Amino acid sequence: MRERLEEIEREHERLTAELSRPDVASDPAKLRDLGKRHRELEEIVQTRRAWEQALTDAEEAGGLAREERDPEAAATWRDEAGQATERARKLQAELELLLLPRDPNDERNVVVEIRAGTGGDEATLFARDLFEMYRRYAERHRWKTEVLSSSPSDLGGFKEVVVEVRGEGAYSRLKHESGVHRVQRVPETESSGRIHTSTATVAVLPEAEEVDAPVREEDLQVDVYRSSGPGGQSVNTTDSAVRITHAPSGIVVTSQEERSQRQNREKAMRILRARLLKMAQEEQAAEEAAARKAQVGTGERSEKIRTYNFHQNRVTDHRIKLTSHDLEGILGGAIDEFVDALLAEERSRQLAGSG
Repeated sequence: MRERLEEIEREHERLTAELSRPDVASDPAKLRDLGKRHRELEEIVQTRRAWEQALTDAEEAGGLAREERDPEAAATWRDEAGQATERARKLQAELELLLLPRDPNDERNVVVEIRAGTGGDEATLFARDLFEMYRRYAERHRWKTEVLSSSPSDLGGFKEVVVEVRGEGAYSRLKHESGVHRVQRVPETESSGRIHTSTATVAVLPEAEEVDAPVREEDLQVDVYRSSGPGGQSVNTTDSAVRITHAPSGIVVTSQEERSQRQNREKAMRILRARLLKMAQEEQAAEEAAARKAQVGTGERSEKIRTYNFHQNRVTDHRIKLTSHDLEGILGGAIDEFVDALLAEERSRQLAGSG
């Protein structure tokens, strides 16, 4: 570990020097990239220095305790040595976590796809609830959201909605939301008061740049049509909605949010690139066989990851057996308790796998 820390210290010093150069300061893209890496290393460097200081303090206090002839003073030094040793132990554990390889997607923006599952109209209303939950969660983190595509239902829910979330660390904090979310409640349409179970699926995709997922124009079939609202009624008098079919992968994406065909095409292309990047990364992970060891659950849509029970005011994440009795707060975007616990579980699994 010390050898790796020495390398990081040298890289940190080099980046510190580079960031002070005028040519870097005048290049926003380079300044952003170097600054991001410098901040990542800064945390490791500061933790390492605190760890080494704690080791020094423990050694010095232990030496003074052995040399001290006064029993009371010796006991004080031994106590200080013990406290410094405990500090060093905790800091070493922090360092080990910081040195684990990071998910290369963690700092990306994300595309969140929410689809109504089983449950008919009630499932579309639940899909809307999840959309609002993530939108409010984004607001709490001062991230920006933009609906890329949506298919509303007659009752005001969503058969499908695709939203882009832009902000620092968006993927790292939302990636474990992928999977099947289940709701248990009395539907608005239910007159007998019976509790129904409905589902919605969530897919969280890292946003792809053009260089991540290059798309050849000749591989695309682009169809335009009139936008439609709930029940299929036309909401636009021009052919502004766009459907793009990517021939090699078979992926089909649509967007009808904007009145401009050009803007809808741009949004559809963002969805397409995100799906292609996800597909490429999953293929690579399958080939390497070990890429998903550190993840919490499989993230497959067949896996029920969380249940929202209205009757019991309870939300349970089945992967980490964590339950909250603040369902209203959760649906209002207060999901950090689950996010933090899932990230902690991911890191602990990584740590166990690296040992």
